[in-house]
Amino acid sequence: MSFFKNIFSKDKKETLDKGLEKSKTNFLNKMSKAVAGKSKVDDDVLDNLEEVLVASDVGVNTTLKIIDRIEARVAKDKYLGTDELNRILREEIAGLLSETNLGNDTDFTVPENKKPYVLMVVGVNGVGKTTTIGKLASQFKKKGLKVVLGAADTFRAAAIDQLQVWADRVDVPIVRQEMGSDPASVAFDTLQSAVTQNADVVIIDTAGRLHNKVNLMNELTKIKRVMQKVVADAPHDVLLVLDGSTGQNAFEQAKQFTKATEVTSLAVTKLDGTAKGGVVIGISDQFQIPVKYIGVGEGIDDLQVFNKHEFVDSFFK
Repeated sequence: MSFFKNIFSKDKKETLDKGLEKSKTNFLNKMSKAVAGKSKVDDDVLDNLEEVLVASDVGVNTTLKIIDRIEARVAKDKYLGTDELNRILREEIAGLLSETNLGNDTDFTVPENKKPYVLMVVGVNGVGKTTTIGKLASQFKKKGLKVVLGAADTFRAAAIDQLQVWADRVDVPIVRQEMGSDPASVAFDTLQSAVTQNADVVIIDTAGRLHNKVNLMNELTKIKRVMQKVVADAPHDVLLVLDGSTGQNAFEQAKQFTKATEVTSLAVTKLDGTAKGGVVIGISDQFQIPVKYIGVGEGIDDLQVFNKHEFVDSFFK
């Protein structure tokens, strides 16, 4: 039994294991080939491991960091066996993730001294942004928190309607205007409504367009400025949602959005349908932004708080 299972519920751990099954199987198959015929970790094994990590969408820069860490371990122990490589890899990657992801939350919480706690969600269309918002609202509501949604992605009528569907499903209030309305106006109205209702959490959906970074930057800046007229330090978190199944494309989206606005946390979705789970490791390391949530299934409860130890344990066990 894993040392870390005591901090995660059994159901959540099983969901995580299942969600990362494709990534794990793909990785371990490649690892088996990388060490075939070798009893100790040598330069050939490390070269092969480097290729495996890059092919698993960990990313070149992060892969080189991991290889450097393992080389340092090999230098201390000249007779390090290949049978120990998986354990060492787990330890070093957990260490790498520890540098960005502070704490090991296993539950959906918000700071008690921020009320309402304002969460602004960004990300391109199609990454699971609206679904993530709906699932977050559900999880927060289960904790007894009063949630209000704001449909500030007014560029597409479908985005407003999709958020309405989730608001109805979870049974939380939503503030919306017509398509083409000023997104900042929607955000302002949402926060005013939340304050009036004494809400605990506000989740603001924003437009997912990257074709013009300047427009996106201006829009997000304006939304922040207008929200601060109601809640002085809003938003408390800017959550970037990325589709884990797109691998390196998720890196590019992270790069573009972090240029357009200050992103303070990440959610990586759709990990259950892909063998590219390594992208979580690379994105967390390269952008030095904590991964807060991961999506490991389609069910409403399949959005999990990211726990680095559990993730590494499921990925490499």
